[in-house]
Amino acid sequence: MSGTSGRVAAVSSNGEYTFTKPNRDSITLLPGLGVEGDVHAGVTVKHRSRVAQDPTQPNLRQVHLIHEELFGEVAEKGFEVTAGQLGENVTTAGIDLLGLPTGALLHIGAEAVVEVTGLRNPCLQIDAFQDGLLKQVVGRDEDGAIVRKAGVMSVVRSGGEIRPGDTITVELPEGPHRPLEKV
Repeated sequence: MSGTSGRVAAVSSNGEYTFTKPNRDSITLLPGLGVEGDVHAGVTVKHRSRVAQDPTQPNLRQVHLIHEELFGEVAEKGFEVTAGQLGENVTTAGIDLLGLPTGALLHIGAEAVVEVTGLRNPCLQIDAFQDGLLKQVVGRDEDGAIVRKAGVMSVVRSGGEIRPGDTITVELPEGPHRPLEKV
């Protein structure tokens, strides 16, 4: 999978706490912080449920990425979802985000690099957005294990501006790969 590439389908950010994020012409990633001007940017946790638990936790959820292929999957079940509506910052195409190991690096555009930290743990806000959608993005496999499909979370290693159409190249970590867990 190293060297696998895809592209940025859309970029989104919001300076306010709302579930969806409006699409932008470009966003700027800031090393160690996240998306410039986005409510979830910061060195420590910004998601309200995490802040309530422990506001000093490191922010492993600086940039949220979702694969646009998920939108086609949920459309088959009658749900209409477009880029930014599930709160992601980067909508990708052509990359199996959920199959990446922890620590995979995504080189986006000319300069930006994010490190994948884990799976997004979808919350009830998804059902408030569209009733029944949560069941489509969180399920169980044949063995009964929970399967989370609502994208991955990452931290910014190298900053830079990214825009729709930019190439994304996957760099896998060395050594044994650890599957993604919720963060």
